[in-house]
Amino acid sequence: MRSAIARRPRALAGGVAVVAVLVGASACSTASSDTADESARGKTVSGKVIRVVAAENFWGSIAQQLGGSHVHVKSIIDNPAADPHDYEPTAADGRAVATARYTIVNGIGYDPWADKLLSANPDNDRTGLKVGDLVGVRPGGNPHRWYSPADVRKVIEKITADYKKIAPADADYFDARKKTYLATTLATYNQLVSGIKSTYAGTPVGASESIVTPLAQGLGLKLLTPDSFLDAISEGADPTAKDKTAIDRQIKDKKIKVYVYNSQNSTPDVRAQVKEAKAAGTPVATVTETLTPAGSSFQDWQVRQLKGLQTALDRATGRK
Repeated sequence: MRSAIARRPRALAGGVAVVAVLVGASACSTASSDTADESARGKTVSGKVIRVVAAENFWGSIAQQLGGSHVHVKSIIDNPAADPHDYEPTAADGRAVATARYTIVNGIGYDPWADKLLSANPDNDRTGLKVGDLVGVRPGGNPHRWYSPADVRKVIEKITADYKKIAPADADYFDARKKTYLATTLATYNQLVSGIKSTYAGTPVGASESIVTPLAQGLGLKLLTPDSFLDAISEGADPTAKDKTAIDRQIKDKKIKVYVYNSQNSTPDVRAQVKEAKAAGTPVATVTETLTPAGSSFQDWQVRQLKGLQTALDRATGRK
């Protein structure tokens, strides 16, 4: 996510050197105070509480819910105002990673600071998940895998499998957590994904940046915005005049039915397109890059956005 001012990547400052010195300290912060209390008392079958560090809170939320009281999760990016791309780790982040038994990073060039943080605090007993490697998307590909329903399912399966390897005595507990999460907790999310796909597949839409691409693909929507424009906004670069003209024409000619934009990265170009879309009577839907509001669960956040998109598609097509 970027601010309205175009962002250019910054080199990681002295955070890694600082956190490497602090490897002996204990981790702090957790996704839930109740879970922290249970973890401190060691209420698990095996007596083992798995310390987990997730680079971003969308993966951290899932990890916490799959692990329940048997895990203690810290998400490094847990503030909607923070930019995951050029975040600079703190000493507290280093302490958390130093004592982590399991780590989750997005990869695909999205959070390179996380790799440096892990390298600065090596541990042969630590298990790590890099989402990009899991789903087969290499650096240079679209990193926003939490917007791909299929990839989210793969991450859920992998986290559970890793928990079971780390604490095999608790395997039944983790299997039960996964079953409940998939069948009950994600029920509305799954229904919205399948419902939008079955009702609106092939509907042409426009978007402000590449964060929308995996979502559009997962929902079967036809994204008409030039990839070069989507990538430029995502990377904090200036889009070309040719791309902006093409999108203006798509909006004016009503070639797109809905415009979807990342409200956490509302650049002047994006704001202009949102204004044009509304003036043309094209419904506008919003998404965000990280959990909003702060403290939301993955499913509540996604369901809210999917409902907004569904409403916009219904208004545009009248198919519901």
